[in-house]
Amino acid sequence: MNVDDALQLIRFTPDYPQPGVLFQDITPVLANADAFTAVVSAMADIDPNSNVVAGIEARGFIFASAIAIAKGCGFVPIRKKGKLPYQTFSQQYGLEYGVDEIEVHIDAFAVGSRVLLVDDVLATGGTLVAAIDLVRRAGGVVTDIAVLSEITALGGRQRILSHSPGICLHALKSD
Repeated sequence: MNVDDALQLIRFTPDYPQPGVLFQDITPVLANADAFTAVVSAMADIDPNSNVVAGIEARGFIFASAIAIAKGCGFVPIRKKGKLPYQTFSQQYGLEYGVDEIEVHIDAFAVGSRVLLVDDVLATGGTLVAAIDLVRRAGGVVTDIAVLSEITALGGRQRILSHSPGICLHALKSD
């Protein structure tokens, strides 16, 4: 299966988790072994020089951990507040339907680690901007961002590029 066919499996659910949000359900992609393999392979090829893959909770974990295995490198989880057992850096951010907070362990990255940052959907960019800041505070350098899908109308790409112009942003699907 090619990536374009895999991305056709994304299911759109209106008004979830609240009215006005069009949720992109990736579970059909994950449930199809050929589709999942195609998107993981494409995302793993994005930054051949990264030595760590960081994934954002929760759906970014799924792709990031599989990408790390495909690349033969480590995986670092960026979790919601209160989920990590050791000392953390924390960052609040806004998203299209509220405010949240994410954390990473203070020793998650060796200083200067080249990090491929992964999430499932790029919407307003708030989560990814917060994650970039956390990676930097923990000693890593985000070189590239890989997302399965980008909702262009919400302006997340512009927000990220204004915040961090040196980072390359890759979306397998944009609408």
